[in-house]
Amino acid sequence: MTLSEKLLALRTEKGLSQEDLAEKLEVSRQSVSKWETAQSTPDLDKIIRLADLFGVSTDYLLGRQETP
Repeated sequence: MTLSEKLLALRTEKGLSQEDLAEKLEVSRQSVSKWETAQSTPDLDKIIRLADLFGVSTDYLLGRQETP
């Protein structure tokens, strides 16, 4: 599973819209959309915040670990 697929799955599991997630991370909704469609990758600080928000490790998000 790619980073974009994981972000989409984790966001929907939490019941968050792209707008909700964008507000929590202080980015635009378009940024979240681009992350989820693999058009861009979040900066390292955003990856850390995403991991904290979703309760997973950065290794999981980055594909270095199979399970959250």
